[in-house]
Amino acid sequence: MSLTETINEEIKKAMLAREKIKLEALRSVKTAFTLARTEKPAGSELSPEEEIKIIQKLVKQRKDSADIYKEQGREDLYQKEIQELDVIKVYMPAQMDEAEIRTYLQSLVKEMAAESMKDMGAVMGAASKALAGKADGKVISVIVRELLG
Repeated sequence: MSLTETINEEIKKAMLAREKIKLEALRSVKTAFTLARTEKPAGSELSPEEEIKIIQKLVKQRKDSADIYKEQGREDLYQKEIQELDVIKVYMPAQMDEAEIRTYLQSLVKEMAAESMKDMGAVMGAASKALAGKADGKVISVIVRELLG
């Protein structure tokens, strides 16, 4: 079952259970999927990688919005964003912790024979592709800089 189908089933369950926050969060995911599908040729579906990218984008948006609301003292809106974030995060692949990312990047740097910051672009490209959906790009960047710096 694709992520799109799973989201549709979860929307039905949330409607029956009258879970307002969950329903809003899932509808935003469905809307994002629909918009992405309309940008493609007719009849084409989203790949699992594209679905994960959309979920990541929505999670990042929720985090950023929550931070802004927190700074502005809007606790009500902050809580809503955090609750929606918690609902959407469930559909992301398991995230690697920093130690796992570091171990992977160390082996990648050795494998690519990267020695200086000149090689950062190549390492970041390979790492971002391999760790897509499993690790935050900022964390990857910080660790790569550390290893090459």
